[in-house]
Amino acid sequence: MNVDFVDSAAVQDLLDRASGVRTEGGDARIKAITRDLIEAVMRAIVKYDIDESEFWRAITFFQNGAPEFGLIAPGVGIEHFLDLYMDAKDADAGLTGGTPRTIEGPLYVEGAPLVEGEVNLTDDADDTGTLIMNGSVRGPDGEPVGNAIVHVWHANSKGFYSHFDPTGEQTPFNNRRRIRVDSDGRYSFRSRMPNGYSVPPGGATDRLMSTLGRHGNRPAHVHFFIEAPGYRTLTTQINFGDDPFAADDFAFGTREGLLPVPNRQGDSASIAFDFRLQRATTEKDEGFSSRTRATA
Repeated sequence: MNVDFVDSAAVQDLLDRASGVRTEGGDARIKAITRDLIEAVMRAIVKYDIDESEFWRAITFFQNGAPEFGLIAPGVGIEHFLDLYMDAKDADAGLTGGTPRTIEGPLYVEGAPLVEGEVNLTDDADDTGTLIMNGSVRGPDGEPVGNAIVHVWHANSKGFYSHFDPTGEQTPFNNRRRIRVDSDGRYSFRSRMPNGYSVPPGGATDRLMSTLGRHGNRPAHVHFFIEAPGYRTLTTQINFGDDPFAADDFAFGTREGLLPVPNRQGDSASIAFDFRLQRATTEKDEGFSSRTRATA
């Protein structure tokens, strides 16, 4: 059947009624978005002749896979698309420069210790080498941002994050800190070397990637939020440029300008990386997205 079936009076009437666009009350923006999303699903059903059993198997997949939505969203490119869309809007507004943004991922935990000076991120024993990372936070004119806070978090050598570790062996803020930079905008930390990892074997994301003929691996990487009054909050991460998955990250988190190659010495390494912030144009720019985040 042709997808024009969705344009029929009966289906268009159903869309209006289901989305509430004809009723009083409610949120007009949410109604319009809901209508378009439902219509897109209907068009896909007709285009690919999705039968009833296929539809309900898909619903079951999403119901059972709900705990992994934070992985599925980057895995199918939606989270990276949001970055591309924000980049395009910035370009249209004449906002250029700064360290590239990239995906946050689902594994941030609020309330990490606020520290300063020479910082050690790792609280737990980990049989691997040392990562040393340092650099500065600067504004668009190269000025040091001496009141910045650098939020940093990464996995351990097994590819597990504290708070989300299936072994239950890590303390809540292992490899997690908020670092107050010095007056010159400089930060420095050491930790035990993180490794790349794959999505949970046999989970919803793994099954979806297998169905798409894709893998679920990420390169070794370190996540950051950078916040400072008067500047746009930056969400980004650096990915180890010599990792075999640096050019094939299942979550599309690798971007040009975010791929430093570590200076390796045995199983240890050092990375120098400077962050460049953009100036805030609204109060909203200085905040974080309203994404739900874990607390410990």
